[in-house]
Amino acid sequence: MLVRDYMTPDPVTITPQNNIADAFALLRENKIRRLPVVDKGKLVGIMTDRDLREVSPSPATSLSIFEINYLLSKMTIDKVIKKQKLITIKPDAYLEEAALLMREHNIGALPVVENDKLVGIITESNIFDAFIEIMGLHEPGTRLNLKVEDKPGTLAKIMDTIFKHGGDVSHLAVFHGGVLVVQLRNEEAGKIVDDLVKQGLTVKSVSWRGRESN
Repeated sequence: MLVRDYMTPDPVTITPQNNIADAFALLRENKIRRLPVVDKGKLVGIMTDRDLREVSPSPATSLSIFEINYLLSKMTIDKVIKKQKLITIKPDAYLEEAALLMREHNIGALPVVENDKLVGIITESNIFDAFIEIMGLHEPGTRLNLKVEDKPGTLAKIMDTIFKHGGDVSHLAVFHGGVLVVQLRNEEAGKIVDDLVKQGLTVKSVSWRGRESN
């Protein structure tokens, strides 16, 4: 799974010469929280809705709405953008690398840059969407939650058992601690479960569309 498969391509951007009022308008119109700042085709920063609120007059100010709008229209992005080390990622990087960078730097998005050109943005919401897709949460199916030992051939043995009873695997994930989650397109998986238990495997739960049946 690559960044390019889940990023938002050609994101809405702003220039250093735009003003704060422009930035707020772009965020509102496009229902986004971040604006990459691009100067002459080069990414020079990123402004978030939080950054913009920090440089805007306080809601408790005695200024009128007209005065506030005037101030925002005179304040340009280049005057308020924070000096920052830009953390970017390439479109052909693995999605988990993007997730790790976001976690390590405590940020919610990464500009995607290729050949020094901004080609997209990957956000925490994109990561969540990928996780939901990996786990098949939008698809009907029977989910088997298994506790397995880390031994060569274990996965092949489980798959052989599933296929022997006509199981159709749609999603597969391995988690820390020896937890294997298998989602089947089959609605009935009783014979599969019985056979796995006979082999000494621990079936922690079985669910159909999220409803526990164990």
